[in-house]
Amino acid sequence: MSESQLTPQQLAEACAEAMFSRDHASQGLGMRITRIAPGYAELTMTVRQDMVQGHGNCHGGFLFTLADSAFAFACNSYDEATVGAGCSIDYLGPGQLGDVLTATAEERSRRGRTGIYDITLRNQHGDTIALFRGHSYKVRGTVRRLENTATGDNQ
Repeated sequence: MSESQLTPQQLAEACAEAMFSRDHASQGLGMRITRIAPGYAELTMTVRQDMVQGHGNCHGGFLFTLADSAFAFACNSYDEATVGAGCSIDYLGPGQLGDVLTATAEERSRRGRTGIYDITLRNQHGDTIALFRGHSYKVRGTVRRLENTATGDNQ
């Protein structure tokens, strides 16, 4: 099947595969993509001992990183290189050692060069532990072909 014949779902899967193969940060934290679709991504991560802060909970930076990675995979699912323009997170509860956290990213708006995505973090019991909102900005280039998205120049 040629590139022009890919369905939107197949394109989203190809983009996720290409991005994840280069995403050493998400890989290093043990993240896994469990579901991908156009404008949608679901990632999981297990809270390890080296992610626990002084109060005995998962450090908020790791929660943010999981949500941010889900955001990245959702907004790059169209093979248009997209970066984060801004985001915020609200922590509602703690992640605990051994918890399997799931970040679900859902597109709310995508117009022109910008988009808005809501990401919900839940533990394995279904408890919501954080809400994240990301604003995306489309730069030049594609996702499946490695490009310098900071400048939009091909490498």
